[in-house]
Amino acid sequence: MPNYVVEHMEPEIGPWSTLEYIAIANETTADSTFYISSLQDSLAANMPETLKPILESNPRFVATNKDITTLAAGVPKERICLLDPRAEKTLSPEDSGEFDWFVFGGILGDDPPRDRTAELRVHGFTGRNLQKLQMTTDTAVRVTRLVIEEKKSIESGIPFVWNPELKVKKNETVQMPFRYVTDQNGEPILPAGMFDLIKEDANKDLMDLFD
Repeated sequence: MPNYVVEHMEPEIGPWSTLEYIAIANETTADSTFYISSLQDSLAANMPETLKPILESNPRFVATNKDITTLAAGVPKERICLLDPRAEKTLSPEDSGEFDWFVFGGILGDDPPRDRTAELRVHGFTGRNLQKLQMTTDTAVRVTRLVIEEKKSIESGIPFVWNPELKVKKNETVQMPFRYVTDQNGEPILPAGMFDLIKEDANKDLMDLFD
């Protein structure tokens, strides 16, 4: 049973991360578990209101102050996969029998990207990359799930779009500096509510011009 662990590396959970975590939780199958780990004690005890009902109703979605070394205590390091853009090997369907835990060093969706995974390399887990292009946290987990659970190849089995432009107003678009999995219509798969949040952020940027 695969376990997907996002090591939360921020003191709070903002709106973007909240929507990403909800999307990951909703896509988590009955045969897997999704953890938000390494939460500060105060944050673990006071999660965002929009996350609370999902945490309460979905036993496969866990938020904890424990880190990956505690969650996977006793698990051989070679059974734990660190999704690392600097790893030499790309994750493949053959890895489904090699690993039980898949660890992500959030926040993945930084632009420009920061090496947030460096803090996790010290544990000596086996590294795999999802190719070299930057992606959001929910996309990284989605791609890993498609490879491990559905045995799809990153190179040929998963449709992607790079740096998509989203129309936020009649004559205005926002280019997202990430790679996304696409749906059957070729549109980037975004968490529910993310497009509205992007539009709100675009409006805030415009208002900054008049401050």
